[in-house]
Amino acid sequence: PPSAPADPSAPPPRALGPLPQGPVGAAPRAESRPSAACPEQEECTVSADSVLAPLRAALDSCRATVQKQVCNDIGRRLTVLEDAWAQGKLSAPVRKRMSLLVQELQQQHWDAADEIHRSLMVDHVNEVSQWMVGVKRLIAETRNLPTGETDGSADTETATEPATEPTAEPAAEP
Repeated sequence: PPSAPADPSAPPPRALGPLPQGPVGAAPRAESRPSAACPEQEECTVSADSVLAPLRAALDSCRATVQKQVCNDIGRRLTVLEDAWAQGKLSAPVRKRMSLLVQELQQQHWDAADEIHRSLMVDHVNEVSQWMVGVKRLIAETRNLPTGETDGSADTETATEPATEPTAEPAAEP
């Protein structure tokens, strides 16, 4: 019959196989560097804590300047990520890219972290859609923090530099 679907037993479109090594739109700069937690192996054993602890630390550093409701939403989404990880619902590529994303976040490489976020949303939307919005918001809020208020894993030199600048500015206001 003309109204019947083409093949009801066909797998869903998502079963396209593994990602090519250099997908267009991914973060080649971030992914070309081997991760300390996952050196160039396809099967990656990244621990949930190595990803979630820095994300929660970043969230804690935002609490002083970001609305409580926003922080609570990010926290809930990180819990969804944690549960999915604990239940084995995240594939190795997603775990590996989240590890890379966290490294970029800790080094304050905001654009690289955003690019990894985008590639995860494009390539693994079914796996990440429930919690990735929180990670995206966390990247944005952490990026907006005044220098030196991140989780402490970033360079401490940048945290001490701005303290010398404000003394010169008030003198310019006659």
